[in-house]
Amino acid sequence: MEALGAVRDLARRFAREKVLPEAARLDREARFPWELFREAAVLGFPVLVVPEAFGGVGLGPRALAVVAEELAYACPGVAAALLLNNLVADALLLSDSHYARAFLPRLKEEVASYALTEPHAGSDVAAIRTRAERVPGGYRLYGRKTWISHAPEAGFFVVFAKVAEGREGIAAFLVERKEGVEVGPPLPKMGQKASSAAEVALEGVFVPEEGLIAREGFRLAMRVFDRSRPMVAAMAVGLLRRALDEALAYARVREAFGKPLWEHQGVGFKLAEMAMDLEAARLLTHRAADLAERGEANALEAAMAKAFAADAAVRGVSEALQVFGGNGYSEDYPMAKLYRDAKVLQIYEGTSEIQRVIVLRELLRREGWENR
Repeated sequence: MEALGAVRDLARRFAREKVLPEAARLDREARFPWELFREAAVLGFPVLVVPEAFGGVGLGPRALAVVAEELAYACPGVAAALLLNNLVADALLLSDSHYARAFLPRLKEEVASYALTEPHAGSDVAAIRTRAERVPGGYRLYGRKTWISHAPEAGFFVVFAKVAEGREGIAAFLVERKEGVEVGPPLPKMGQKASSAAEVALEGVFVPEEGLIAREGFRLAMRVFDRSRPMVAAMAVGLLRRALDEALAYARVREAFGKPLWEHQGVGFKLAEMAMDLEAARLLTHRAADLAERGEANALEAAMAKAFAADAAVRGVSEALQVFGGNGYSEDYPMAKLYRDAKVLQIYEGTSEIQRVIVLRELLRREGWENR
């Protein structure tokens, strides 16, 4: 626990001193924060879950959740930009491929992307159309991916493609950025603009035999989600905490009808609800991360944490904006950006609706749940 406390303090200082002063500018410019990435790399944030033998910090999901909350407090977009290499690292580590592990040291200095989503396959992973054709010495990949985070900056990709029909036919490949990989321009986004996303076209790019890092690609993708969803939930917790702090500070100094806003029950109850949601979301998040840390099944807890925290963040920042009234709608105040940043938390890494499907499935699958 002492180590986690030290990590939290380090991340909090970095978030307040480095990220927060740059957040509004990076949002306006909608560009990847390379300067902050390099500074964060010195502290190990992009490689928190990478083993020390491969140049990483060697921590796990609990530390990642702690850092994600602190960075997202300052800016969720920057948090994603600095931490999503850990998602790629999980894929490389869980693939159990020696070839994949050789790429781990690169994650400290360059960005990598996790290429799963397609124009016709978002939540329905089994519906991906990207295909891998067997050729002498390896494979050639054909297809199109979309909304691939950090694709404009990525040096390599974990790509999911079909070698056969059905979800059992999905495999995972490690693909270098080279001829045959065409990355489109950054997609315009509503929020989290410091974290880029783009389409990626795979036009017969050659992947050597060893580049097939997981034959059971669907299973790998689901295992990665179980580890990455607590991180996204923690980002939602950080955003909600920031929204509550901003709303509390404003409600103390802004007066209406002769008294501070917080003394009006209509406003005070909003703040109280946000505080309750914040504590519940954090507890769910750390429960899911703790199970992942111990190597235990956490699909149910990760889905609960991700859905509840994301929904609480969207709900809470909306109420915080309401506390600000007309000022909340102005880009001169922080609430407008927080509002824009929050919505995507209900969408990426599995929508809130899909999380509820997972929760129901796991409830029906787990014996003894009804006795809790």
